Amino acid sequence: MAKKILIIEDEELLADLLQKKLTAAGYKTFLATDGERGLIAMRELAPDLILLDIVMPKINGLEVLAEIREDKNLKKIPVIIISNSGQPVEIDKIKELGARDWLIKTDLNLQEVIDKVRRQIGS
Repeated sequence: MAKKILIIEDEELLADLLQKKLTAAGYKTFLATDGERGLIAMRELAPDLILLDIVMPKINGLEVLAEIREDKNLKKIPVIIISNSGQPVEIDKIKELGARDWLIKTDLNLQEVIDKVRRQIGS
């Protein structure tokens, strides 16, 4: 059975690209366009991995990460952050909140996304 990936990303073009690439790689993808919907979706879907944007409407990615960390059912799900900045301070914060890896939007390479996903959950 295909592994499930929840993409929580409010930029429509990027979300679409990620969904297409991950689906082509054999994953089943789901999309939430803000942190609030993302939290609801992860509880309903129990995804194998979450790709999480930091800057989003309603609830931002750091708040989502903090909520994941507090939930015994969610905290086992690997999270890869998608960030605009990649500043060391931000990376330290996301690691402290339990994110397993990160991608920088300005350097985003779709093959790197697949590689990082496979490192976390296989194919």
